[in-house]
Amino acid sequence: MPARSRRSGNRPPPQRRPVAASRTYQTSAQKRLAKTTDHGHPVTLAPGAFAPTQRGGGWGPYAESFERTNRSALVALDVTIALGTGAEGTTIQLVPGGRTGAVPLRSGQTGQVVGGFLVEPRFGWAGVGHVLSETGWHALPEFPSLPLVPGSGREVPPWVLAGPVLVRFAALLRSLRRGYQQNEAVLGQPRGRILWDRYRTESLSHGYWHRIPCRFPDLAADPLLRRHIRWATDRIHRDLLLVGGRDPIALSMANLAAQLLEQLTDVTAQKPRRGELQRRLGHGRALGEALQRGIEALGWIVDERGLGGGRQLDGLAWSLPLDRLWESYVESWARREAALTGANVKVARLGETIFRLDWSDSMHRSLGHLAPDIVMRRGRSVRIIDAKYKAHLVELDEHGWHRFAAETREAHRADLHQVLAYAGLFEADDITATLVYPLRRSTWEALHNRGRDVSRAELLSGGRTLHLELLGLPFGRALLS
Repeated sequence: MPARSRRSGNRPPPQRRPVAASRTYQTSAQKRLAKTTDHGHPVTLAPGAFAPTQRGGGWGPYAESFERTNRSALVALDVTIALGTGAEGTTIQLVPGGRTGAVPLRSGQTGQVVGGFLVEPRFGWAGVGHVLSETGWHALPEFPSLPLVPGSGREVPPWVLAGPVLVRFAALLRSLRRGYQQNEAVLGQPRGRILWDRYRTESLSHGYWHRIPCRFPDLAADPLLRRHIRWATDRIHRDLLLVGGRDPIALSMANLAAQLLEQLTDVTAQKPRRGELQRRLGHGRALGEALQRGIEALGWIVDERGLGGGRQLDGLAWSLPLDRLWESYVESWARREAALTGANVKVARLGETIFRLDWSDSMHRSLGHLAPDIVMRRGRSVRIIDAKYKAHLVELDEHGWHRFAAETREAHRADLHQVLAYAGLFEADDITATLVYPLRRSTWEALHNRGRDVSRAELLSGGRTLHLELLGLPFGRALLS
């Protein structure tokens, strides 16, 4: 017998170790977050993530589907989609407007979220945060019903969500009133009426026979809801301290959270179930605005929407109109000025400065009223203030401010005509019409130190003198004393 046969005997042939197949482990591609600033440069989108590769390059037929799929989200952020043509065919640019915020971007082929678009404030996050804090969060961000925005969680400061949530919780706590009301809770002993359907489906079916859902009247300011608010507020407080770092706005929000927690020391924290929140929201308008908005904010925390600032990669879709924010800041400045002079302040935000227009035909009824932003009155003196957050002031510096003042007649005629129309609505011995524009802190300081942060002119009309002012204020920082 050949030696090979003798060696093998009855033993099975040796098993050869299989050669490992060559594998390429692919992780999911990072979804792209495109960024720009409000009123900033357009962003040209590469089609790679949003459309299949085209033989000739470019977007091909998917440009229109991308526009159609993403139009509503981008409109919520005041972003315009500009279609053009280039060497490889159709091009797509996203042109930012006057809002800051973030929205998801969907594929033009599948409709799935494959990226995001973030518009940062041109005056910086700190400026926006200071304005929101100083104005009492009057101009709150809006949160459209959209999916999370990939990558925005690490780009947006934590107070963007924390601030509005805490403001909603504070309003909700103020709206709660003590009285007998029907409460639902899972108890260890029966109380009131046992909810047998829930007991069978939620307790017995899972072996929790000792957990008894009950409905009962209670004299309290909705203790279950207060427990939910405490749980969410405590979590926000911890996260703000954790991710806020040296961010003064995050720390001020943490202080606000601590103040709310002091109002909730009589209850223990309890995480709400999503079903409980949905049942409450099912009552619709009967809830009242404060309760409805507060429960919605609870849902954001329950759904792990995150605070931004680094803990979650994806963030909530949101949008904040910066012209409205600037108006709130100018209002805050005007009230400080009025406190020094004893003037009375009325604002359009509260419907206090509305002048209705009665047209003789229906074609012009779309313009039904005039409403100056702010009116300060002291005796027979009136000051009309109009806050302007303009795209043409994006890169305004010290020299630009001088040119801006010199070229007012041609470049800013519409602003002047508007404020002069407002001035004509008032009877007074002394009328001042003021246009207020935002400046970078360094620009304002350089101009203020030389008394050049305001430019004045006089206009004689109808036997009275009208004073016109172009005033610059620093965005987001308290004025020098």
